Amino acid sequence: MSDNDRMVYRRASDQKWVDKRNSASRGFTYDTQTAAAAASKQRLLNSGGGDLTIKGRDGQIRSKDTIGRKDPFPPRDREH
Repeated sequence: MSDNDRMVYRRASDQKWVDKRNSASRGFTYDTQTAAAAASKQRLLNSGGGDLTIKGRDGQIRSKDTIGRKDPFPPRDREH
């Protein structure tokens, strides 16, 4: 994991979606998961790339993707 990796998850206190860097204590909030994921992908592209993890409403990981750099261990299935 690098310092550039990001996560999108739903905050329980106010039901907002949060886009935050894994090493950060705070993040950016959005009303929808789609908006949070799009903003996170754009931030990763602008900062040189990293891994994006998106969690669902239940807190389980829905999607993991490498953005902006070549994945050293590409998955066998093609999600994107």
